[in-house]
Parts: sequence; C-alpha cells; structure tokens
Amino acid sequence: MIYQEIDGVKFKMGGQFDFNFLKKYGKVFKIYDGQDSGNICFGIENKGKKIFVKFAGAQTAEYNGDVSGAIQRLKATVPIYQSIKQKSLIKYITSEEIGQGFAMIFEWADGECMGRMYEKSHEIIMKLPLDEKLHIYESVIDFLIDIVTLGYVAIDFYDGSIMYDTSRKVVTICDIDFFRKSPTVNDMGRMWGSSRFMSPEEYKYGEKIDEISNVFMIGKMGFSILTDSDLSFEHYPLSLESFHVLEKATNPNRCERYASITEFKKHWLKAL
Repeated sequence: MIYQEIDGVKFKMGGQFDFNFLKKYGKVFKIYDGQDSGNICFGIENKGKKIFVKFAGAQTAEYNGDVSGAIQRLKATVPIYQSIKQKSLIKYITSEEIGQGFAMIFEWADGECMGRMYEKSHEIIMKLPLDEKLHIYESVIDFLIDIVTLGYVAIDFYDGSIMYDTSRKVVTICDIDFFRKSPTVNDMGRMWGSSRFMSPEEYKYGEKIDEISNVFMIGKMGFSILTDSDLSFEHYPLSLESFHVLEKATNPNRCERYASITEFKKHWLKAL
C-alpha cells in the first residue's frame, strides 16, 4: 500500500496512479478510498458546484482483483442508475471513459457515510439520537420497497451504501452497483457484499436471491443502525416486540422470514 495526494488530500492506493485527468472536473476536496470493489471516489468542486466522481481503472488499496474487471463492472452499473429513480438515491449525471479507466459522475450529496471503513463518520452516526437513527432506517426501508416495485433486488447493499446529512436530516443511498433485475440466482457461490448483511442464500451457488433475501438484509441493517450489530437485547434501545421483528427478519430459514419488505415494515411500525 502507498499514499498519494491530490489537491492537498491524502489517500491510500494499491499502486501509484496518475490522476491528473481529474483536473478536468475541478479541485478534489474529498476522497473515499476504502471500498473493496476496485472503485475510488472523489468529491470535486468547480466554480462553487460540487460533484461526486466514481472511478475504476486504478489499483486501489482494498481491491485485489483485476483492474479491467472493475472497469467492466462499473460500466455495467450505468443502466441501473439510469433506470432507478428514487428520492434517496444519489443523482446520476453522466459517465465516460477517461484516465485509462471509466468514470461515473453524480450530483454531490453532503453527509457522513455509515460504513465502518470510515471510522469518524461511522462514529458520528452511531452517536445520533434514537429518533434520527429511526429516520435513517425507515428511509432505507422505503428505498428498498421502491426498488422492489421497479423489479430489482438489492445485492452488496450494506452500511457503506448509506450517507446521512446530519444538518439537513437527509439520507442518501450512494451505491447500488450490484443490484440486479429480479428474479435472479446466486451464480457466484459467495456473492458480493458485507458478510454482516448477507443472507445465507448469498453464500450458496444456485440459490434464489429475491425480496425475501432483502428482508434478511434489512433486518441486519436494523441491528446495525440501532446497536452497531449487537444482536443481543441487552443493548437494544427499543421494545422487545420490535427486537423480535428483527429476529424474524433475520431467520436463517428464509421460509420463516417475512414474505416481503412491505410486510416487514408493517410489523416493524406496529411493534414500535
């Protein structure tokens, strides 16, 4: 691992890379270098306007795979961002081949990333008042309900996909790169994703991956937001009834979970 610097912002990389092409977009003010997808992301400002640039083509510090594979995967996400229009999703602008790689450009969204790989931001969100945590959680639930109506299933959706603007109380979903049209099956064995949020079927080749799989994930997300993944009731801040709702959602046996995220939401709100 090495460290580089752009416009006074230091970041880690798996190898030296020339990012001079970023000058086309403006001045870099923030860098997200902790993803293991092969992408690196930049906050860039030009004449008072901010954008978010996601780039594949460089050997990042947390990615051990082939760079060309990361480029092809990022290119494949363009139709997903073009087809999913949802109020919490980061706004896609355009994309292009540049810098011997591929860049996607989005509108900038202020916020702290909930992912554990960004320790300071994660800590800020974990220290939020309970009502704000519930607001974040319910926004994520509504996002997943909406993507189901659009015919998608969420894959590789985890706390690092969620940003929260503590001043404006706005949730932004910033990463849907691996979402798939439903129905789909596990064609990998262990699929892309954080093990803390993945359903058992996301480890088994040939298993159906669907809304019931996402019920498991949203249950795990509830534990993550409310207790930082502590699955015991000891540090759980809400009612026992709501704890049991999350337990049912995260049952390893998919037949014992809620049949849909909408059904989960109904029981969750009733338990609150």
